[in-house]
Order: sequence, then C-alpha cells, then structure tokens
Amino acid sequence: MRQAAAKDTCMEATATLRKRLGHMLVEAGLLSEADAQQAAQEAAQAGRKLGEYIVERGLVTADALAMTLSQQLGIAFLDLLRVNIQPEATRLVPPEFCRDHLLIPVETDGRALLVVMADPGNMRIIEELRSMTGQEVNAAVGIPDEIRRAINIQYRVSSEIEREVGLAMPLQHEKQVQPEKQDLDLQLGQTPIVRTADLLLAQAVRDRASDIHLEPETDSLRVRLRIDGVLHEAMRLPKDIHPALVSRFKVMAGMNIAERRRPQDGQISTEVEGKRIDLRAATSDSAHGEMMVLRVLDKSVSLMSLRELGFSPVALERHIRLLKSPFGMVLVSGPTGSGKTTTLYASVNQLNDAERKIITIEDPVEYQFDGINQIQVNEKAEITFATGLRSLMRLDPDVILVGEVRDGETARIACQAALTGHLVLSSIHANDAVGVLLRLTDLGIEPFLAASSLIGVVAQRMVRRVCAYCAADAQPSVEEQAMYEADLAEPLGTIKRGAGCNLCAGTGFLGRVGVYEVLSLNDDIRRLLLAGASAKIIREQAIADGMVPMRRDGMLKVKHGLVTPAEILRSVYSIN
Repeated sequence: MRQAAAKDTCMEATATLRKRLGHMLVEAGLLSEADAQQAAQEAAQAGRKLGEYIVERGLVTADALAMTLSQQLGIAFLDLLRVNIQPEATRLVPPEFCRDHLLIPVETDGRALLVVMADPGNMRIIEELRSMTGQEVNAAVGIPDEIRRAINIQYRVSSEIEREVGLAMPLQHEKQVQPEKQDLDLQLGQTPIVRTADLLLAQAVRDRASDIHLEPETDSLRVRLRIDGVLHEAMRLPKDIHPALVSRFKVMAGMNIAERRRPQDGQISTEVEGKRIDLRAATSDSAHGEMMVLRVLDKSVSLMSLRELGFSPVALERHIRLLKSPFGMVLVSGPTGSGKTTTLYASVNQLNDAERKIITIEDPVEYQFDGINQIQVNEKAEITFATGLRSLMRLDPDVILVGEVRDGETARIACQAALTGHLVLSSIHANDAVGVLLRLTDLGIEPFLAASSLIGVVAQRMVRRVCAYCAADAQPSVEEQAMYEADLAEPLGTIKRGAGCNLCAGTGFLGRVGVYEVLSLNDDIRRLLLAGASAKIIREQAIADGMVPMRRDGMLKVKHGLVTPAEILRSVYSIN
C-alpha cells in the first residue's frame, strides 16, 4: 500500500526537508549554483515560491522538479493521473484548504491519511492537516498542475452551490414582492443566484461539458451535463430556485426575462476561470416550467486538424482528394452532436491559404479564423442560409461553407453554386453517406442536379475514446465478439477498457474520436442515382468502389484499442 511506503520514509525525510530547494536542484544537476541563487533572489523579490517561479521561468520542468523533490527528500512520487482518489479522503479536508496549499488527500485507512503535495517540505501544513483530520499524515510529491486538476475534479461545486442556494432561498419571497429589484440585482451580479450560475459554468468547463441542461421537474430542478456526448446528472436543486437561475442566464444572453412561454435563444460571452467561453442559450416552455440548454464553446481549446479527428488513412486520403477539387459540393452528415461542424472547420482550415477566398455563412459563428470571411445568420436582417448564400456568390469566393442545408431552397442554391465553379462545403442530417442522396431528393432536388453537383459525402459519428491513462486489457463479451467478427471476419482477442482514474473522473473514457465513411461519387454511383436505384444497391456499389463502412471503421478502432465495442454498438451499430 502507498500508505506504508509513505509512512516508512516520513521520519527519514524530516531532517532533509529543511534543505533549501535551490541546493537540491543544484545537487541534482538541474541548475547551476549561479542560476539557483539568481532565481531565489528574483522569487523572493516577487513574493513567489521558488518552485513555482523556476517552473514558470522554464528553468526546470514541473515533472523534473517533482522527481527531484522525491529523490532528494526520500518521499514517494505519485502520478495523480493514474491514481483513484478515495472520496472518504477528500471529505476530510475542505477544498479551500487544498487550493490554498496546493494539496489533495488521496486515501485513508481511518488512522493515516496520504496527501499529495506540491510542497511536501512544509511541515506547518502537515501539522495543520494532522490537527484538522485527527489522523497521521503521510506526504507524497505531486506535479502542481495535476494537483489542481485533481482538486477541480474531486471537489465539485455541488456543495458550494448548495451553500449559495441556501442563501438565495430567503430572497425568493422578496422577489415576488419587488420583482424589479430582483431583476436589477441579476443584472448587477449582486445575488447568490448570480454566484450559483457562475459556479455552474465553472463546473461545466472543468468537466469538459459541451451542454448544460436545466430541466424543471415536479419538485426539483435537474441539472445535467453532456460530457463526451453522454448526459450525466450533475445535481438537483430546489424547484423554487429555478425561475431566478434561468432569469440570470437570460440576462447574460440578452433575452427577455419576462417572456417565459415562447422559445428564445441568445448568446453569452464570458470568462470562466481564466478561459474565454461562448455559450448559446435556448429556452422552451415545458409542463413544469421553462427549460434551458446552454451550448458551451471553449475558445481556449484549439481546433483539431483533419488528422487528429480520427479519419483512417484511407478515409483521410479520400476526403483530402475531395477538398482538392476546384468545384463541386461536399456534404458532412450525422445526427446532432456528431461533430459535423468540427469536421467542416478542420476542412476549411486545411484549405485556408492566400490563394483562395473562403466565405462562410453560419448560425452561429462558433470559431473565428484568420484569413476567412465569416457571416452570421441574422433573420431580423433577413440574412438566412438561402439569402446569404445567394448574396455571397457575388463576392467572388473560391470556397463556400454553409453551416447547414435545412431546406430545399438552400439545397438548390448550394447545388447551383457548386455547378458554377465553387467548392461548397455544408452539413446535412442523414443516417449515413448513401442516406444523404435520398435526403437531397426529399428536399426537392432532382436526381440529375444532385448527381452533377455533389462530389462527395462524409458520414460520421463521435464515440468516446478509451482513457489512455487507465486503459487495461479486458475480455470482450460474447455479443461484442459477434459484432466484431461480423464486420472484420476475424476473431476478437483482448480489448482495451478504461479502469477509471482521476483524469477521466472514474468513467474510463477521455475525449472522443470520429468514426467515418467517405463516399466519393463516380460515374457508377451517378448512373445508379439517375436510374433511381435503391439505397442498398448504391451502398453495395460504394463499398465495391472502396468506401469503408462506418461500422467497419469503428471496429478497426476497437482493434487498435481506441474505443470499446459497446461504444460502437451505442453510436454506430444500428446503421446498415
């Protein structure tokens, strides 16, 4: 047990703990004597801790500093990314104390507490922990950024929100008596409700949530977060707090807080824990009150390239070949939340150079690019996908990105633009690549127009990626073996499953990866489309021409240990 190892070295390290950090780094060969002295002086003048200062200056990496402390002090080093933290341990120490002193309790047996610290030489803090917990404290060394991440994951905001909600409840009567005062307070940020909203946004960002759902029920307000494409219940709040919380977000989004029956939408731009965050807010009435969904767009997260999205080498080569075409239409299909916009952004980023004029029309503009002209849909100004697309064709574009083909008019104009020498990229809702052809027909596009303008289709899903930090070999179930063998015609050995760790919050999944099929229209496909062939026949021809079906692509990712068969079953396997 980690406890025993830490306890055995604790007494031996006590005398060494007083040794100056600068001397340790010099002895370890990481700093020269002159650099150590200069860094110590500069850190003292700035009122900073030496360890933080030298890492910030780039003199020593955080990993090297932690390992040096471990070796020089004889104290164990713990990689928090690979450690399952006991909830019983974290309950012993308040989150404020952990954040102030950069430490995280890891495990306890009721008598001794193992704590990972950025500064294990601080005996005063160790004594405070002993007094606070009533247990013997054994220290281990950790990397500061990993400790901060662990604190954010383990100490969720639920307790802080409960405290703020408790403060807000007595104010609800006042809201009914003086609603105009409450509205003013919500705008000025002077109520516990405002702080509750801020805490909720902070938790969503920490959890990498893409959406926040506020759902009123009979006697409570359910808050759910969509993480890696799956909804998780985050907390339940008193029903009485619901109107004020929704009103706060409405104020931030510039929406009408007095209107509670008609659907509304708006946008929020704010800063959460040093990150620039944009949110799309949407409301709708329900049986138990007004529900709200907030789509979270983290501006600090860089857009991925096509190679990072999960395209197989064959699919990637096909897609890049489509993008090199001087004209024609390429459609990306999939359900809501399948990453269509991400693929489109990565595609235009691939094309972005000084020789091309790229214009987009989006609803809304989610990410801004240098060198790309982006237009926001504005129905009040009569700028829709259709009208905007018609007008921007007069602006001499080479590449046009249309956020979504929603109706027949937009589809027809996009087809015409593709036939007049433009490369048109857009998204459309369909189950698979062949389904896009039928979807265009359903929108009123004649087969000859679709066949002559469309050059390719990318169908996709996003599935949860197995956490690389806690992935371990596991035996597949009988159902998983049958699924795999049906698509790859080979037996399935061991697979990778996430055991659950601190970084993935015990879920076994971290991030998502795309599963794709890329259909390139050739003469054979066009003849079948013009002849009114069934989807099955067109699909068989596409596979014969080299298209890798989405299910097979998913099973190949299972083979490489990226995803689990259950994820493919959940997201892809229903596609024939």
